[in-house]
Amino acid sequence: MDSAHERTGAALDSLDQWDEDVRKRYDPNREKNQFRNYGDGVPPVVREFYRLNHTNQTLDFVKQKRREWLGLDHTEAGIWEMMEDLNTLVDDSDPDTDLSQIEHNLQTAEAIRAAGHPRWFQVTGLIHDLGKILWVWKEPQWAVVGDTFPLGCAFSDKIVFHEFFADNPDSKVPEYQTRCGIYQENGGLDKVFMSWGHDEYLYHVTRDYLPEEAQYMIRYHSFYPEHRENAYEHLMKCTIVRCFNGCGVSARLTCIRRRTPSRMQTSSSRTISTSSRSSFPPSCTGRQPPSKAH
Repeated sequence: MDSAHERTGAALDSLDQWDEDVRKRYDPNREKNQFRNYGDGVPPVVREFYRLNHTNQTLDFVKQKRREWLGLDHTEAGIWEMMEDLNTLVDDSDPDTDLSQIEHNLQTAEAIRAAGHPRWFQVTGLIHDLGKILWVWKEPQWAVVGDTFPLGCAFSDKIVFHEFFADNPDSKVPEYQTRCGIYQENGGLDKVFMSWGHDEYLYHVTRDYLPEEAQYMIRYHSFYPEHRENAYEHLMKCTIVRCFNGCGVSARLTCIRRRTPSRMQTSSSRTISTSSRSSFPPSCTGRQPPSKAH
């Protein structure tokens, strides 16, 4: 494999190429038996992207990226300014990409509004991909986009291109290769280190300003091994359910609900406006909601 990929982290022609690959993989018109028959028709650059992602996303790498980025001291900018910066990611040579980042974000937010969801939901749709700004800031592609998954426990065979984990250093650490690894069963996703990318970064940027439902939508919208394959329910206190599908070109946001229906009560202390389509109790994650809700 060309070592230039290793040096630059650039396997895809553009970040949108991963989004397009996901859309094709989970096309609702595909036959059920085709969903796991994946790989033969994948472009070589997409395959190489997953090889880099699965080889380099380790627990130590994620901890290092958290130290590097979660001080949130890189820049200060408005939402529209960030969307304009993200427009530089559009690759005109990619025939599958015909929407700018701004168009995609506006389309997603408008589809959510038209579906009757509350305003915080619309804002979440507008900003859900802004973490991709990490690529503008010179992070490698495989550390910006890609299906996300937990680190510190066994890599599920439901993760696409699972075979590439054979070269991941964590696969040689016995403690990390049991079913729960370093975590307690049903201890909650808030205790879990997820692979690093735009989802995780934007979650930490926005967590003090959005309701907890929105935080989950942002943090786990690329967590396909769980919300498509139910591969990590043993780590969760809750069950991920899809709140909507098809809002915008590639919107794949999720919401959370309790396993026990009788406990599906929204805390009376919450001041956030929610709808019955997307509400769940703040105790779901084991963490109290922020003191201010916007």
